Amino acid sequence: MTNRRTFFRQAAAAGALTLPLFTPETYASPITLADASLKSPTEWAQDEDFWAWVKSEYTVSPNLLNLNNGGVCPQPKVVQDAHIRFYQYANEAPSYYMWRILDQGREALRSKLADLAGCSAEEIAINRNATEGLNTVIFGLNLKAGDEVVLTKQDYPNMLNAWKQREKRDGIKLVYLNLELPSENEDALVEQYVKAFTPRTKVVHVTHLINWVGQVVPVRKIADEAHKRGIEVIADGAHSFALFDFKIPDLGADYYATSLHKWLCAPFGSGMLYIRQPKIKNVWALLSNNEPDGPDIRKFESLGTRSFASEMAIGTAVDFHNSIGSARKFARAHYLKNYWMERVREVPGVKLHTSLKPEFAGAVALFSIDGMKPGEIESQLLGQYKIHTSPIDWENIHGVRVTPHIYHTPKDLDRLVTAITQMAEKQALAGRQKKS
Repeated sequence: MTNRRTFFRQAAAAGALTLPLFTPETYASPITLADASLKSPTEWAQDEDFWAWVKSEYTVSPNLLNLNNGGVCPQPKVVQDAHIRFYQYANEAPSYYMWRILDQGREALRSKLADLAGCSAEEIAINRNATEGLNTVIFGLNLKAGDEVVLTKQDYPNMLNAWKQREKRDGIKLVYLNLELPSENEDALVEQYVKAFTPRTKVVHVTHLINWVGQVVPVRKIADEAHKRGIEVIADGAHSFALFDFKIPDLGADYYATSLHKWLCAPFGSGMLYIRQPKIKNVWALLSNNEPDGPDIRKFESLGTRSFASEMAIGTAVDFHNSIGSARKFARAHYLKNYWMERVREVPGVKLHTSLKPEFAGAVALFSIDGMKPGEIESQLLGQYKIHTSPIDWENIHGVRVTPHIYHTPKDLDRLVTAITQMAEKQALAGRQKKS
């Protein structure tokens, strides 16, 4: 007994001095290789026993129904634990453990992200979010007065503002498209972009999944047309990475950035920038670097002191994602989106503004109720039903955005269906009483 106690005391003391390890067994998926081959992703999407395991890995509120995962996603407990333990480890001697130990893990993390992204590790920079990554490219490209950039009014505001700053500072010309959404016609979307191209067009900015309404934009087809004309392609992938089952090079974009705290469920304030290797030398570093116009992707990581703990915990998020599988994850997200949409689509007064087809939408969807403003709907959902959503009033898009996640169940979404149905019925009754 004494020897056993001595052994455990010594093991505990040794563990306190070493970097915490997170093994696959910590978050091992109940799927075996044999199981995985028996069912398609679509069939897995409705295996409630498997998704019950996924739900158990999250620490989300059992009372507030969070259907605004499009803003930022929660982390599974294993990612939270990794983040906390790396953070505590760094605090033992910050300048030593952060710079000499944790910082050395970036190359392994870079390779892990590159494997998931399907590209070279030399094309991946680790940063804080999609805004930082896309701003790096927008402000780093060599553009001059009169050069044209094609973008849409439905792109994300931070990106639009970055382009407006370049317009104001450098005299470039912004050419805006105004997309009518939802659309299930890829060719029409591509044609709208192509018609805007001129001999002076240097860049086209494409949002892979439009955050307001969940529309998937055919980036590859637009990129192919752009490259025929010598136009560079920037893809905003804030809502597509680790949700869709794809590899970044499949898009044909020259530049791509995403927020890893969205669908990858990595720590808050973590992101990734992809630049096709031959293009790296053509983009100036956003922050200071000894070789700001050099060919090394690492020039975009000169952030100074950063949260090393949250950065290193990204690797645990990748492992957790892989334990589920990209194809199964998207199939489940799409199934949940369609689950609630199909149950309210015939409710009088309810309008859906997102496609039910997987090739045209992800997990994000928008709905509206006749006679109600988006803010009113959102307020009632939260106040009366404790359902958290996001009201959207942007350009020609008006409604409430609903974004379930893979930790949700159909029963969770039944609660949303009931709420929407009751609200629509009350609104219709109020309208009839007003007329009478």
